[in-house]
Amino acid sequence: MTQEKHFDLISIGAHPDDIEVGTGGILIALNKLGYKTGVVYLTAGEMGTGGTPEIRAEEAINAAKVIGSDLIYTYNWGDTRLFDDYDKRIELAGLIRKCRPAIILAPFPHVGHGKRQSHPDHVAAGQIVINASNFAALKKMPIEGEPHQVKQIFHYFLPPGIAPSLVVDITDHFDQWIEALKCHRSQFLNPEKSRDYIWQLESMARAFGIQAGCKYGQGLYHFEPVRVANLFDLAK
Repeated sequence: MTQEKHFDLISIGAHPDDIEVGTGGILIALNKLGYKTGVVYLTAGEMGTGGTPEIRAEEAINAAKVIGSDLIYTYNWGDTRLFDDYDKRIELAGLIRKCRPAIILAPFPHVGHGKRQSHPDHVAAGQIVINASNFAALKKMPIEGEPHQVKQIFHYFLPPGIAPSLVVDITDHFDQWIEALKCHRSQFLNPEKSRDYIWQLESMARAFGIQAGCKYGQGLYHFEPVRVANLFDLAK
């Protein structure tokens, strides 16, 4: 575990491949700009239709190398059994204190409805991240390390009806993002599965891009207004 390093941003997902799907292009872009980014998984993805925990762990390592981020840690909190509780908040808060990110990316923390209803593990992951980030800043909490205040939490895996607060243009990094997705062969290139996952994910990136006026994008949601000092930063 590379917990002693400090990171500018950490992306947290419930299962191996969540981070690549929801934020992979964003991480590639940030890494190329010189930011230090890391990824954390809360389960081993053992209930996935394809692969085993060992296969999925190797795939996650390979994908992180393509993206250029450090794979910080994979917890074993139970695929399909993930839920928010005090002990998980404490444990993740300890990692946040050691890594000290300014920004965290996490799944959307509320349930969506319809054909694209939210995976319960994704919802739980978002809730755990929000609460662990709060704990990490509290001085009297029984957590190792100095308190740390995460400046912003942005959410991915947006359910139907939730428009992104912002879209990150990943057009220049699209091919590298697809390469990272293909590292998860057991999930996205598995001949036992009938769906064309790569096509679906490309279509999702196109849909976000259309909303923002670019070819490919990844959308994020923020629950509070985002403060800017220079309005023209939004016009670059």
